[in-house]
Formats: sequence, C-alpha cells, structure tokens
Amino acid sequence: GMVSNWTKIPPPLFKKVVIVLIDALRDDFVFGSKGKQFMPYTTQVVEKGASYSFIAEAKPPTVTMPRIKALMTGSIPGFIDVVVNLNSPALLDDNLIWQAKTAGKRIIFYGDDTWVKLFPKHFVEYDGTTSFFVSDFTEVDDNVTRHLDRVLKREDWDLLILHYLGLDHIGHMTGPNSPLVGPKLREMDNILKKIHISLLSKEEASLPNLLVVCGDHGMSETGSHGGSSEGEVHTPLLFISSAFETRSAPLAQPERVQQTDLASTLAIGLGLPISRNSVGNLILPVVGGKTMREQLRFVHLNGFQLSRLLQENTPAYEKDPGYEHFKIAEKSHGNWIKLYLEGNNSEILLNLGKKVLKQYLEALKTLSSSLSKQVAQYDMYSMMVGTVIIMEVLLLLLLSVPKALSKRAEFEVPLSPPLFSLLFYLMCLMLCAVHVIVCTSAESLCYFCSMSWLTAVGVMMLISALMCGILSTIAKIFENSRLPPKNPTVSNSKWSEIDVLILAGTIGHVLSLGASSFIEEEHQTWYFLISTLCLMLCQELCRNNFLLKECEPQHSTDLRQNSDSIGETSESKNIDIPAASNSKLGKATSSSEFIKGSDKWISLATPWIILICCRLLRSLNQTGVQWAHRPDFGHWLTSSEHKSELSFLAAVSLLMIFFLVQRRCSLVSKIAMALGLLGVYSYRAAIGNVIFPWQHGGKDISKGITEARFVYVFVLGIVFTGTKDLLKSQVISADSSTKSTGLWEVYNGLVLLAALLFRPHNLPVLVFCLLIQTMMTKYIWIPLKFDAAQITIMHYWFGQAFFYFQGNSNGIATVDISAGFVGLDSYVELPAIFLTAFATYAGPFLWAVHLLCYLSSEVSRNSAAVGHGCFCYALMRSIPVAVYVVLVTGLRYHLFIWSVFSPKLLYEGVHVFITAAVCLFFTAMDQNHSYKVQD
Repeated sequence: GMVSNWTKIPPPLFKKVVIVLIDALRDDFVFGSKGKQFMPYTTQVVEKGASYSFIAEAKPPTVTMPRIKALMTGSIPGFIDVVVNLNSPALLDDNLIWQAKTAGKRIIFYGDDTWVKLFPKHFVEYDGTTSFFVSDFTEVDDNVTRHLDRVLKREDWDLLILHYLGLDHIGHMTGPNSPLVGPKLREMDNILKKIHISLLSKEEASLPNLLVVCGDHGMSETGSHGGSSEGEVHTPLLFISSAFETRSAPLAQPERVQQTDLASTLAIGLGLPISRNSVGNLILPVVGGKTMREQLRFVHLNGFQLSRLLQENTPAYEKDPGYEHFKIAEKSHGNWIKLYLEGNNSEILLNLGKKVLKQYLEALKTLSSSLSKQVAQYDMYSMMVGTVIIMEVLLLLLLSVPKALSKRAEFEVPLSPPLFSLLFYLMCLMLCAVHVIVCTSAESLCYFCSMSWLTAVGVMMLISALMCGILSTIAKIFENSRLPPKNPTVSNSKWSEIDVLILAGTIGHVLSLGASSFIEEEHQTWYFLISTLCLMLCQELCRNNFLLKECEPQHSTDLRQNSDSIGETSESKNIDIPAASNSKLGKATSSSEFIKGSDKWISLATPWIILICCRLLRSLNQTGVQWAHRPDFGHWLTSSEHKSELSFLAAVSLLMIFFLVQRRCSLVSKIAMALGLLGVYSYRAAIGNVIFPWQHGGKDISKGITEARFVYVFVLGIVFTGTKDLLKSQVISADSSTKSTGLWEVYNGLVLLAALLFRPHNLPVLVFCLLIQTMMTKYIWIPLKFDAAQITIMHYWFGQAFFYFQGNSNGIATVDISAGFVGLDSYVELPAIFLTAFATYAGPFLWAVHLLCYLSSEVSRNSAAVGHGCFCYALMRSIPVAVYVVLVTGLRYHLFIWSVFSPKLLYEGVHVFITAAVCLFFTAMDQNHSYKVQD
C-alpha cells in the first residue's frame, strides 16, 4: 500500500498454453449439429466441462494472414493484407509472440508457414506447411499431428501453437456440406482430446494449464472466405482449463466477443504486457475466478493501454466518452482500494467492487469501439499523388477521343513541347518543394516519402509531363476549332439510340459506384444494361427489316448521291466505316441482301434468344450479398444426390463447346480440342465431381494431376499453333487471313483452358458465352454494320455480365482458389496466381479476345478498326476505375469501407492489369496502326 505497484506486470495465470487454430472453423461446426455429431468430446467439454465458450467475430477481410495479425496483435489489419497474404512479410507491430519471446517464453509452432513468415526467429522449434495447396486435405494436417506425442511429453516449452489447414482446403474444394467435413472434424476432436488429457495429467498445484481452440475465419456456403457473411466472420473461441469452474447446466448460447479480444486476454493470462496497438477487451470470465482486487487490476491495465492508444490517435481524446468513462472508473477504483487497504471486508466492499468492474467494462467497450473506427490511418499524401496521376491519364484519354476514333486512329501524346517548356520545369520544382515540405513535416509513416529521392523526382516529372501534355492537347483542340470545317455537310449528324444507351449506361454505372448497395449488387446493373441493349438491338433489327425496306425505293437516289461524301468525311465523324457505309441510310443498301431467306427471322429472334440465355444464367449462380444465400440451380447440381444430372450437363456442355469452336479450327486443332475436352471430363471424374456412365459404386478420388496435365498439353499445343500463325503473318507475310486464323486458334486454346478451370456446373456459362458471341456476330454485328466503337462497348458490357454469371461478386469470398491448383502437385506461386486470375476473369477476358479476333477477321472494315477497339476498351475500363478511386478516397471513413468498397477496389485493380495486357495484345496485333508520339 505504501509504494504503487500498478506499473508492474501481474504474474502469469497459466503455466503452459496450447493454441489450436483450426483454419476455416465455423461456429456451427462446434456449437451446431455437426459439432454434436462429429466432435463429441469437444461438445461434452463445452456443455459440462471446465471451459468458457464464445463466438468470436472476425472483421473483413476474412483471409488467414490478416486474421493471424488480429489474433496476435489485437489490432485491425488493413485491406492490403489480402494481397500480402500470398507472401507475408515479417510482422513489425507489437504482438503477443514478440512479447512472449522477450519475456523468455519458449514457443513451439507447427502448421501454416504464414506464422513462420510473420514471426521469423521467434520459435525455438517449428515446422511450417504451405497453406495455398488446397488439394491437400490430409498430409497438411498429418505434418502437424506427427509432432504432438513427442512435444506433449516434453517440459521445455511454455507456448505451443498448432495451425491445422485441412478443413479450410476441404471447404475450398468441396464446400461446407461436403461428406469430407465430418471425418475432418472427428479428426480434430480426437486431437483436442489428446492435448486436453495430456495437459490435465501434467498439471502442478501452483499453476494450471490452458487450451485455447479457435478459428481464424469461417467459410461461406460455397466453402470460400474473405467476405463478411455470417458464416465467414463467426468462429468458435474456447478456453479450456482446470482453473475454471465445472459447468453445472448446459450452455445455452455462447456470448459474442471480438476476435481482437484474444490478444489482450492471453497477454494477461501469460503475464505479458498488452500489445501497444491492441483494440481488444479482456474477456472477463477467463479471469473470473481471481479475487476482486486482481480482476480490477486486469481491467485497469487494459483500460490504461486503450486510453493511451486513444491519446496517440485522437487530438481531442479527453472529450471521448470512453476516456471519460475510464477516468470515472479509475477514480472509483482508487476509492475501492482505500476501503480495501483499511481492511473493510463487508458486503459493501464487494458490491462497490462489482460496480467499479461494471464501469471499467463499459469504458473498455466504448474505448474499443472508438479506436476500431479511428484506427485506420490513411496515407493521404501517397493516395493523393496516385489519384492525380490516374485522373491525368483519364483526362488525356478523353481529350484524345476525336483523334483516336478518326479514320487514321491517331493517339497523339505531344511530349517534346512540354518537356522543353518553362512550365514543365516550374511545375517540377514546385512539386518537389511540396514533396520536401510534406515529407519533413509528416508525423506518421508515408509510403511515397519512404521511396528514394530519385524515384520521387521521377514521379514528379511524370505528373508535370502529363499536365503539360493535357494543356498542350487542349490548346490544339481550341486551335483546330477556329479553323473552318473541311466538310460542313455532315456536321449535323445525329446520335443513334444505341449511342444514347451506351452513354447513359456508362454514366449510370459509374454514378452507382458511390453507393454500397449498388456495389454489393452490381450484377443487377449489368444484367439490366445487357437486357436493355438486347431490346434496343431488337428495335434496330425490326427497323432494318421492315421500315427501311419500305423506304428503300424512295431513298435510292439520295443514297447514290450521299455515298461518296460519307466516305470522304468519315474522319470528321470519328468512326471506322465498313466497306459500304455506316449511316442509317447506308445500312438500307444492304437490307435487300439481309432480308433474304430464313436468316431474317433468325436475326429477329436473336435478341430474344440472348435474353432467354441470360435469364437461364442468372438462375445458375446466386451472387451479390442480399440474395446470395438463396438456393440456385448451381447448388442443386453440386449436391451429392444429383451427380448424375451434373455429369450429363457437363458432357452436353463440353460437346456444345466443341461444336461452337470447331468451325474456325484447323484439322489438327479440332483433334486437339476434342481430346482436350475429353480430358476435362476425365479430370472432373477423377476428382469426384462427375461420373462416367459405366461407373458403379464409389470410385477412389484422386487429385486428377495426370488428367489435368493431359489437357494442359493440348491447351499449349493449340495456343502454340495460333502463335506460330501470328508470327508468320507479322514477320514473313502481311497476310490478314493467316493472322485471323492464328487469333482464332489462340482464342480456342483459351476456351479449352477455361473449360478445364471452370467447375462442372459452370460449364453452361462457357457454352452460352460462345453461343451469344456466334449469334451476335452472324445476325447482329455484320448485318447492322455497327462501327468498331459500338461493338467494343457491347463486348465490354457482355464481358462484365459474364463475370457475374460465373458466380463472382465484389466480395473476396467468391474467388475460386481451387482453380489455381488444377494439375499442380505442390504450391507454385506464379502458375497458381495466373490460373486463379484467369478463372475469375474468364468472362471479360474471353469477350475481349473475341473482340480482337472479330475486328481483325472482318476484311470489310476500315484498317483502323482494331485501333478503335483497343482505345474504346481502355477508355471503358479507365472511366469507372478513375471515378471509383476518387469516390473511395472520399468515402474512406464509411461504415462499409472494409467490407464493401475495399474488396471492389481490389477487383478493379486486378481488372486494370488484365485490361492492360489485352490492350498490349491489341496493339501488337494491329499491323496497320498509326499511333504516333509526335514532337
């Protein structure tokens, strides 16, 4: 009582602590019917044993590495950790593992090697297993369990951490309702039983041992994770120790806590300082058996740490309700201590202690809530620099539209005049001065300031050059506008209905990105746009087939007079002109050919057939957030009772794919495609997704590595054949037919790869994609003679719609990780990333490549068509991305910034990379391009 001891760390409450982290362990796997059926020992301990059970809520992103960070530091990781999750760097923040090592605790770890990367040189003994090879259900866990018997007998450790991955891998491959989940849960139950009995047998009178069972995240109904659905964020958290009272009555409903609370609770339990940046609260029942003085001491420590963190992050911290509550509780605590030291042991002291404890808990809850909202520190300077560059590039693209879509397809970037102008150097000096001022005065770490000065100056020069280029382009536009037009007769050309729809749809979609609900349900926007487009095309077809046919005799004279002038003035109209003409009257010249035969009625039916196809695809995969939980045709097909129906559908789909692509294949490629598609079915049969007609009873399930590699051989063969033709057309002879053949071969190879990576129930998506492309080419684009810009935007819209038809969404959970391991027997980073990205973005990518093939193979088109297509595709991707970056920056404190806006930003970023690759391919294939970087 004479000397204050509040700064000293309290002694540990437990001697040995074992943390068993079961990856993707959902709360219902322990507390639900599955727990009772497959985890009997754990259920018995939870209901009747000396334990405390909770449901821990994880914050998105629900992927492994950020969750380990949250568990060990008590802080909320940033969303960039989703990307860093692939190759985790060492964790530099204050954390439980570092504190334990500093205190001389001996830590042993077995399991996911993410821990070894995050905490290098922290473990006295470890054995890491790769977490990304999701085809492995058994060996990845056996490698952990094989060490158990030996380690549990030893006394030379204080903290044992086990991270089991098998359940997560089963979820990724087959989902939470798979028959493989039950045996895996039973295996985990037996392991927990072994550890618990061993800890009880080795306990001493002085200090008990503690077993902690938890999950890093859950899994969605499809078996994936990363999002914020209930199945993904709710995980069980069990504390099992002889120090706790045996439960008299069965557990009704576990209390909910935050996942970040574990770090604070374990720090108190091990007698360690609470991590500096922890926002977690002490889970009081774990220390409930201690005296009132000790309990108050523990919650005061937690409150002091949280209030100090608040002071560091909030200038006006004294006005924060949590801080005010803590100071009131601290004062009451002081009064309680005075009574306690006076030797007052009455009921009043106990009641006052309970009141103080309640005050502390309320203060902790309020402080934690305030910190969780404020803890996200944004590097605004770096964000602003990036935003400025993005907006400059977008503005340059928009200013280049007239020239880029002209007959010559010139994309002029005037570089030399700005680089030698006084304005450029003045801007560079000004930006460098701003950079120095910001970096020398910045209190927090800044990414852009941490770069080398040479890199920073390069970025400043880029910003200055882009700005000068924009100003130069604007000056040229004003200069040209003063000159008299070459041909004023066509200047009053009107926009078509398609043009108005395209503009309205693009603007509407971009504006919708400012609302979280529209981002969650973005698929509805694209479904609406393509449905409206189909109706507009139907109107255009009716006009061409019926209305213009009646007007044709009256306008024949006008057509002959106007045909020459239209061709001459195509540059001022900024479109590419097919061989005949591109005006509405010009289209009538071909209508007489168009309306002959049965093609007329097939053409009129095409938009309606496309609408039916799209409606069927919508029923295949429920996506988004609001209705994602509702049953769909895909779930019905993938259930074990309907394997025969799925097998039949997969076989028919593969036959349809062959029928739709073989028309443009050479004989060798046809054989390769047929064998490749047969290999796709064999692969799916090998891993147990589908069955062969002659199969009876259960067949041994394998990883299908041989079958998948068999398909890869044909994919590479077809792509190589196409590449050879492309090189021949570029180097040896400028033959457009050879180039066209090569492009279609490459496209067919990509279709075969998509068929291999798509899950069997998604093969109809690929079939309808090919069918719609074929029908639109033959019955809409060629007859109606749309220009390259319009066709490009239609391709882009359908590509976006097919991204969602695949079952994708703007949440991380819908990424099919298993596609990255098809044909791999170990984790290889680059192939896994490429295959996962291709499988995710197969819809937009296949439509983009089809656009290049179509524009290159249409000999009647202007030679600049490919250039127009490339520019429009880049522009259509740039507008939403640039606007979205600005919106996200403005909405960075929005309630749903981590669960809705950040995942969407990640998807947009990857899509930009894919678009850049597609545009490079466009440019390489455009032999007749005339893009210039002019002086």
